[in-house]
Amino acid sequence: MPRNQAFSEPEYSVEYSADCSVTLPSDPGQAVGRTHEVTVRNSGSCLCLPRFMRLTFAPESLENLYQTYFRRQRHETLLVLVVFAALFDSYILIMCAVVYTSEKLASVSVASAGLAGDIILYLLCRFGLLPDRISRRFVPYSLWILIALQIFCHLGLNYARFHQASDTVGWQAFFSFSFFLTLPLRLTPILLITTVSCGVHTLVLGVTIAQQQQENVQGSALVRQLLANIVIYMCAITVGVTSYYMADRKHRKAFLEARQSLEVKLNLEEQSQQQERLLLSILPKHIADEMLQDMKKEPSQKEMQQFNTMYMYRHENVSILFADIVGFTQLSSSCSAQELVKLLNELFARFDKLAAKYHQLRIKILGDCYYCICGLPEYREDHAACSIRMGLAMVEAISYVREKTQTNVDMRVGVHSGTVLGGVLGQKRWQYDVWSTDVTVANKMEAGGIPGRVHISQSTMECLHGEFDVEPGNGGDRCDYLRERGIETYLVAVPQGSLGRNGISPVKLSVTSSNGNSPLLINTTECNGSVEAACNTPEEPEELDTRVVNPSFPNPRRRLRLRDLAERVIDAQENEQELNKLLNEALLERETVQALKGKHTNRLSLRFVDPDLEVRFSVEKEKQSGAAFCCSCVVLLFTTVMEALIDPRLIINYITFAVGEILLFILTICSLAAIFPGVFPKKLVSFSIWIDHTRWARNTWAMAAIFILTMADLLDMLSCTPQVPDSDSTTVAPFSSSSSQSSLGGCLNNPKYYSFIAVLALIATTMLVQVSHMVKLTLMLLITATTGIVNIYSWKDIFDRYDMVRFQEYSSDMVPSKFTMTVMIFIMMVSFYYFSRHVEKLARTLFLWKIEVHEQKEKVYEMRRWNEALVTNMLPEHVARHFLGSKKRDEELYSQSYDEIGVMFASIPNFSDFYTEESINNGGIECLRFLNEIISDFDSLLDEPKFRYITKIKTIGSTYMAASGVTSDVNDGYICMKKEEQSDRERWQHLADLADFALAMKVTLMNINYQSFNNFMLRIESSHSITATDHITPVL
Repeated sequence: MPRNQAFSEPEYSVEYSADCSVTLPSDPGQAVGRTHEVTVRNSGSCLCLPRFMRLTFAPESLENLYQTYFRRQRHETLLVLVVFAALFDSYILIMCAVVYTSEKLASVSVASAGLAGDIILYLLCRFGLLPDRISRRFVPYSLWILIALQIFCHLGLNYARFHQASDTVGWQAFFSFSFFLTLPLRLTPILLITTVSCGVHTLVLGVTIAQQQQENVQGSALVRQLLANIVIYMCAITVGVTSYYMADRKHRKAFLEARQSLEVKLNLEEQSQQQERLLLSILPKHIADEMLQDMKKEPSQKEMQQFNTMYMYRHENVSILFADIVGFTQLSSSCSAQELVKLLNELFARFDKLAAKYHQLRIKILGDCYYCICGLPEYREDHAACSIRMGLAMVEAISYVREKTQTNVDMRVGVHSGTVLGGVLGQKRWQYDVWSTDVTVANKMEAGGIPGRVHISQSTMECLHGEFDVEPGNGGDRCDYLRERGIETYLVAVPQGSLGRNGISPVKLSVTSSNGNSPLLINTTECNGSVEAACNTPEEPEELDTRVVNPSFPNPRRRLRLRDLAERVIDAQENEQELNKLLNEALLERETVQALKGKHTNRLSLRFVDPDLEVRFSVEKEKQSGAAFCCSCVVLLFTTVMEALIDPRLIINYITFAVGEILLFILTICSLAAIFPGVFPKKLVSFSIWIDHTRWARNTWAMAAIFILTMADLLDMLSCTPQVPDSDSTTVAPFSSSSSQSSLGGCLNNPKYYSFIAVLALIATTMLVQVSHMVKLTLMLLITATTGIVNIYSWKDIFDRYDMVRFQEYSSDMVPSKFTMTVMIFIMMVSFYYFSRHVEKLARTLFLWKIEVHEQKEKVYEMRRWNEALVTNMLPEHVARHFLGSKKRDEELYSQSYDEIGVMFASIPNFSDFYTEESINNGGIECLRFLNEIISDFDSLLDEPKFRYITKIKTIGSTYMAASGVTSDVNDGYICMKKEEQSDRERWQHLADLADFALAMKVTLMNINYQSFNNFMLRIESSHSITATDHITPVL
């Protein structure tokens, strides 16, 4: 799976940038691999929004996937809208039941049918009983039509003879705003159906009233009332569009976080696999696992250890194979150094694949020598037979190379079975190795062998149980070590055509050449990517690869890069489709998990049970809080315009508007300062940040905004409390009389409009973000209680006069308007509280998902920290970066040439006399423990600043190899300077450091001898030259 560059917070891209690229997710510290780039463009299809508010994802496939996710998220809110419709039908049934007459039977029937339809629709959507196509395409529009019909039926049946311009305006505004909150549609369709609903509602009211009143109609008053309706609708639509935009941004942010979560998971899997391949190419798994566990120990636990940690295990009944290339000198003289290294890399890569096939654990490559072991770490009964098959396959492979390269090269293979001590020594540049007398015997078996044959010992032959034919090897004639110890040897006989009987198939390799004058090189690419010994069957004729070198790109590395780039371009499209598929599955999985079960939150308050988690949630910054306060300003503005149309002479309306807008503007500025810190003074920004991160201050700020709106409405209503004449007096003018033109005519003839102000205040309360649903409930109760008290008590006479003038003799059959308005506001309060609770539940769920993303990031960081510490302790940092950077092919050889480096070998020649495998030394392990202490002390010298340019290369037995001048160029100091800029002293200073290091090693060994009463000697050889350092065997 693809990897990505650096961590980038998706919320920044969504919240602050309208045209940007988001790279998701992160591989900290390394810019490698392919990236999945998400572009947030400001060229969305919804032209009803300003340009900066039109957001879409690029590529288009991602935007389509987001829209699918958005519709699924809004599926739950669609159920909320169904609940709203059911509450509206319940309101009608309650009002009809309080004062029931036969004329209300139609209203009761329609409301009952609507309520039944709402319940059925809720059950169908709640349990997913409808096909996805119908649920997605038809249910939202069907619900809109159902609500519109219920509103118009209520308008026509309840007010058949008494229509006024204020009838059902509150409910129409309520549902218009609710459409933006709940419908799982894009903004343009929602805006269209809402505009159509409000337009038809206004048109029907205007035409109906004009027809009913005809000659008595007050044209200017009716126009002002209809304009007031339009202002209320415009306010609901404006705030609704803002709410949709805020919800869209929040969902896009959650979508990006979900994408990031998936990317982090994929990165975790990829990095784990990649680093595991790198580790296991150098260390066996049981050693690597133990090292990681020890590295995670607390420092105090490590200080309690008497000796340095040594990872060493005894393995019995194993077979050791040594193989050496004969004629390597002739081959190296006929080709360049780079081609020679490439040939060895490809040949040993083939050997590695053969080792995997024949259950071998490769131990090490020493120049042109390859050795491995079978039966380690897990025991195998056929360890000897597997090693023989491995040796025969290696001989077959080199014979083909000999034929194609026209050079006299061959393989000399030796196998011995016995016991080994396997592990690592020292604290730096760990490399797995084996020690024992049997290892030495296996090495001598190879030295005393014959080119092209597999040379085995008596112990190995005994383990074969006659599976292979053998003949006398006479190894003692060619090796003094074997003769002195009286070791009987044999040569494995492989008659022509009998390979198949023993499970060995001839290895056919294709070859290529990067230079016509050079030997042909092996191409190890395998058929179908399988780990087999050969691509061709023995019956297939062998053909030379005739690929022609493109003269336009004479550099083979450049051809490799261009091919890799082309493959990445092709893979990018496939990976994008695969990622989107996985993302959709991950989102579906998330949605099926009920994250807010009782174990996380309190059922009533929705607060997290964990106090620390609740504190973290409370300090979460919501970047849309400024938009919420702006909505309060908009609501106050439209409220003032509406009141001006109803009663233009009400002076207090303009005063409350001016004072209220100033106060709300101050609250809005304080909220926006933290979002745009570069625009506002630092002190104001600090104050705004403090508000955002302090729950009680944030709640106080929200309560202040709603309190201002409520007080403005309350003052306007209380300023309109005239001494209403007695209803029996002859001075009572008809509803359409000239009294409506007086300064008190607005509230006398249109008291319902002041209740609609409370509806708009409830809408403003719903828009508040980062405020608990309990706080919103408190504010909504304040609005509802204040308006209800004014309606029922302060405006009792006004509503009574309004009902008597409007309904006349039918007023006894109707529920008083002061109660219907109060109950309407209460029902809307319950509806908005239900929605607020749903929104907070969603916000807390998203917060838990965000915590999950954060934990996965931390898991990635921890894994990388320990694995990189282990990897860089085995390979130089720049080499580790190369192999961990991206997927490597076998032909992608890493090599680096260094000029004028110093190389040092320091060996302990008399350690072999010290080493014994007696029981008192635990079979040799205690001897190796002492060698581990010596090598560890040598390694600790490299931590000193004066030796920072000395690099440990490896240890070979008791030989310590180091070099100077090969430090990565990223280091500071004289090595980074150009050669022309260095003086002779600076140029060769690293050689002096290498000599000082050799002397320090000598002093260290002398101290060890003094403390342990030993007499180890240190033999040091050093030289300087131009060298190419290579990692011959591909590790990924």
